[in-house]
Amino acid sequence: MNAQDDQVYLSLSAASKLLGVHSTTLRRWADAGAVPVYVTPGGHRRFARGDIEALASRRTLSSKTIGSTWALKAIEQTRSELAAPTARHSWMARIDEADRAAWRGLGQRLMGVVLHYLNTPRDDDDLLGEARRIGGEYALYARRAGMPLTAALEAALFFRDSLVEAAMGLPAEAYLRPEESARLLRRISHVANEVHLAVAAGYELPAEGSSS
Repeated sequence: MNAQDDQVYLSLSAASKLLGVHSTTLRRWADAGAVPVYVTPGGHRRFARGDIEALASRRTLSSKTIGSTWALKAIEQTRSELAAPTARHSWMARIDEADRAAWRGLGQRLMGVVLHYLNTPRDDDDLLGEARRIGGEYALYARRAGMPLTAALEAALFFRDSLVEAAMGLPAEAYLRPEESARLLRRISHVANEVHLAVAAGYELPAEGSSS
């Protein structure tokens, strides 16, 4: 570090406070090469204020776009799982080719609900109501396909796992704080829970054409 530089340098503690992360997190990013760092002759880390402010700006941007990033990753994850030659899902074998478009449509609707719910700062009864309706339609389609309840729930759990794995696999560049990551997973689970309960409830209704 040149003493004649006009750049303002921050200590590890000061840079961490500016970013709103723990000092160990910033130290890990620096050691991984994700953040430029300068080491004094005494072995102390120093960070250019401009670099830290730029990183803070990127973190703000990533928090605004995290839902879209997650959605793209979740779609890729789901397609990859379904296309894998080793995939063995008993519920898939019960769905006729003609019905798969309807199932895909439900999946797309559910993805839209979760994405909107992630971008909503508080609970949204309308979105949760739509999740329940989607769960009810899942149950209807599953019963038409002759699936037992366990197979229908397996299908719902497959999509839930894809959503959660996509959230857990977001790239390090997203710079998610632990509390942000926890919130993301909680909200995904909240929507998924509504879907699963609606699927189970759908199996308690009389079957189509039943006189009971």
